[in-house]
Amino acid sequence: WQKVLYERQPFPDNYVDQRFLEELRKNIHARQYQYWNVVFESGAVVQQLCSVCVFVVTWWYMDAGLLSPQGLFGAALLTSLLGYVLFDAVDAGVGRRESGRTRWADLKSTLVFTAFTYGFSPVLKTLTESISTDTIYAMSAFMLLGHLIFFDYGANAAIVSSTLSLNMAIFASVCLASRLPRSLHAFVMVTFAMQIFALWPMLQKKLKARTPCCYVGVTVLFALVALMGLASVSGVGAVLFASLLLSISCLCPYCLIRLQQLKDNIHGPWDEAEIKEDLSRFLM
Repeated sequence: WQKVLYERQPFPDNYVDQRFLEELRKNIHARQYQYWNVVFESGAVVQQLCSVCVFVVTWWYMDAGLLSPQGLFGAALLTSLLGYVLFDAVDAGVGRRESGRTRWADLKSTLVFTAFTYGFSPVLKTLTESISTDTIYAMSAFMLLGHLIFFDYGANAAIVSSTLSLNMAIFASVCLASRLPRSLHAFVMVTFAMQIFALWPMLQKKLKARTPCCYVGVTVLFALVALMGLASVSGVGAVLFASLLLSISCLCPYCLIRLQQLKDNIHGPWDEAEIKEDLSRFLM
């Protein structure tokens, strides 16, 4: 018996001999994960959940009148300057030199964005006056959930879309900002949303690539800040959020590694043939 179909043999087409299973291979493409490596990679998810939490808590404080827009703008400006310096200091300015981006260009972009947002803040404040508050809250929750789903956590997947994720977060910030008391509140809220949803992830990716230990420390500190802010609003919410973070960073990696041991993918002569030879010469 020969494993060919172009010759007539005294066997049925689906016949195989005893050597057929000798080529059986299992899990040849399965990846082996280390627990602490998976925990480290889950930090991106924890960071983004905390970003959403900090943003919502900040909006609640401004809506309740417990946080002034001037105070938030000053704190955000100071942290942005510190983050800007840290962004260049992490790689000694190598990334800036490779991209050709100058500090003057960054300053002009910042001024244009700030002036544009401030000029249109009255429009943002009155943009959703005809929409009920419940609908605004529902749309904001849906947009923030979509932001978390489509965010680029470092996985090469079709669902990842950084542009869509950022747009959904800014849309949610505009919706929530329209329910604040004054136009200045709306301006500061949208500016803060751009800082926490666009600039903060860029700094985190740089820290993750260059200084992993610093990245872990910043992640833990940011999670504690988010939990303390949420605890000041709702103790039950803080407990549930802490449980969610612990599940994502500790329990889910453990489940992933345990499930990897149950994989049973088989490969053998029944797989589809793969043509590995370069056939481009036949297409000319």
